[in-house]
Amino acid sequence: MPNFKYRAKEPGGNASGGVVTAASEREAVQQLRNQNLTVLEVLPEEKKRALSLSKLFQPRAHVKTDDMVLFTRQLSTMINAGIPILEALEVLHEQVTDKGFKMVINDVIERVRTGSDLSDALAEHPKVFGDIYVNMIKAGEASGQLDTILVRLAEYYESNAHLKREVKAAMTYPVISLVMIFSITTFLMVGIVPKFKEIFDTLNVPLNMLTEAILGTSLFMRAHILEGFLAMGAFVVGVVLYTRTKFGKRQLDWVKLNVPVFGTLFRKVALSRFSRTFSTLLKSGVPMLGALDIVAGTAGNQVVADTVMDAKERVRQGENLAQPLSESRTFPPMVTKMVGIGERSGALEQLLEKVSEFYDQQVSAAVKSLTSMIEPIMIAVMGILVGTIVLSVFLPIIQIQQALTKSAGGG
Repeated sequence: MPNFKYRAKEPGGNASGGVVTAASEREAVQQLRNQNLTVLEVLPEEKKRALSLSKLFQPRAHVKTDDMVLFTRQLSTMINAGIPILEALEVLHEQVTDKGFKMVINDVIERVRTGSDLSDALAEHPKVFGDIYVNMIKAGEASGQLDTILVRLAEYYESNAHLKREVKAAMTYPVISLVMIFSITTFLMVGIVPKFKEIFDTLNVPLNMLTEAILGTSLFMRAHILEGFLAMGAFVVGVVLYTRTKFGKRQLDWVKLNVPVFGTLFRKVALSRFSRTFSTLLKSGVPMLGALDIVAGTAGNQVVADTVMDAKERVRQGENLAQPLSESRTFPPMVTKMVGIGERSGALEQLLEKVSEFYDQQVSAAVKSLTSMIEPIMIAVMGILVGTIVLSVFLPIIQIQQALTKSAGGG
């Protein structure tokens, strides 16, 4: 008789797996059910190997936020209309255009068909459905409010997408401006200024300190242009590798929160994300300790994540959440006071939602303020750099003109 590989849940909720021998797949499922196991997956060993091999070559899922929002809202609408989950997933599978996402949904369908919960099926694809998605679905299944939870998830993803667009808008202009300033300055110093050195040497013009400094810098840059670009590339690679370490990432995130001008924006974004995620999870019925784990994992900032995890341990020991948050420098008094009031009144999720809305407005205002402030600063920086280079070149030319005028007048 053939062997079947299986995955199942024990009565206590623990996952288990192994191999069972049976005449058919149906008989294998029945054997497992007779052992009080909840069957998640049963496949012949040969088919299991083939599926494992095919996964190595299957296309990667490219799921944009808008696609995830649409998928979540449509699933909510169909479940609310009384359509079974399996049928709803099959309809969505037909609508999805990305091949990788289509295969992910197909796998979810197969797992649900074999008796797996939707949350467990989604958990098999963590790169598409993150912790917050899976845990909220699990809470929705337990409470019988899956359609409502899905709407909250869609709203959560939409709010996060809006926040990302705000930050991107704030960062795009200065980044492009800096690249342009660097490119123009490099072009002038390497391509234009050295040509004037030959002219000044031929005419034997006495040079002032500014012109000598610019010419010296220009010649040095021209002689070491390749080494300069290699050094910059090595520096960028080194910084990227360093920030991938836990210590380096924490240092970078600390700098983000404390850097002048942009630090305020990054801090408001982190606080908004913390409040929205925490509020959404609590409203969906996720226990506080589990919610704090997910909030730390989705914080997007290691400093905030470490603070939340420290607070979680204190809460586990019986303290209120507001106390450890207030002792950290990460969370401002307004947030910790709101958390404390929410804990005492039993309305923590509502107050956290208010905090999130407040910081969303603050981020929008900060973006507008930064844009209006950075534009004249960048123009001034470009004017100073280019103006200094042009002035250093034209001062000797003016001296030549004055000398020629005097000679003509004396003649």
